[in-house]
Amino acid sequence: MSELILHAKGRCLDLSTPKIMGILNVTPDSFSDGGKFLGFDQAVAQARLMVEAGAAIIDVGGESTRPGADLVPVEEELRRVVPVVKAIAQELDVMISVDTSTPEVMQECVAAGAHLWNDIRALQRPGAVEMASKLDVAVCLMHMQGDPKTMQIKPTYTNVVQEVTDFLHERARVCEQAGIAKDKIILDPGFGFGKNVDENYQLLNNLSKLTQGTDYWLLSALSRKSMIGAATGQSIAADRVVGSVCAAFYSFMQGAHIVRVHDVQETYEALQVFNAIEKYR
Repeated sequence: MSELILHAKGRCLDLSTPKIMGILNVTPDSFSDGGKFLGFDQAVAQARLMVEAGAAIIDVGGESTRPGADLVPVEEELRRVVPVVKAIAQELDVMISVDTSTPEVMQECVAAGAHLWNDIRALQRPGAVEMASKLDVAVCLMHMQGDPKTMQIKPTYTNVVQEVTDFLHERARVCEQAGIAKDKIILDPGFGFGKNVDENYQLLNNLSKLTQGTDYWLLSALSRKSMIGAATGQSIAADRVVGSVCAAFYSFMQGAHIVRVHDVQETYEALQVFNAIEKYR
């Protein structure tokens, strides 16, 4: 890329240094904070706190994608997400991402002020790629083996790093063919989405390879996930903060442009240490 700028629906984000995406789940059943920010006032207040703590992007999600999760009707997803997106867009100077796989939801969210489409299904639902191109949003394409309901039932790979890389590059090519510019495409290996613990850590150790030789952006999303608990022994998701921050720091070292996290303040402080180190490399 000629410049390290993410362009998203008329908004620009400088990615010459890594940025933090704060997670805002407006759901009753997300694995770590389900129900905590389901109410409109609580959700907007949490977005405000995350921006104050250093988040450059707020990722709003209205459908839990934890292992075993059921689908949410489109009308319910819209009811949860759109008012929150609209309020954030009106009040806060921040890029807004929407964690959804449904074109209709993204269309309504863009009308409310969203900039980035974060899709665990890599825009594979009918009409999704075309909608993303039409809306002129940035897109985050994630790898997942199976679907949330079944993805952790014996995931199988021959070479997890190569297979995830090949899938993401193919989906990126489809997006480009539909008219989505390279500087709008973010790749996410999908930690915990149809991978076992060993496969997750193989991916983390080879994170930089996912975008090697390309002009795509790289996102790492492993905050509080079971892979962190497996390494630290912490069975409760909210107790995995230290391990998550360590993994975020390693993601920065591996070239991640964006990390998606629950714990913004702690990760932002780690990022400042990383940036200080980078000055002398």
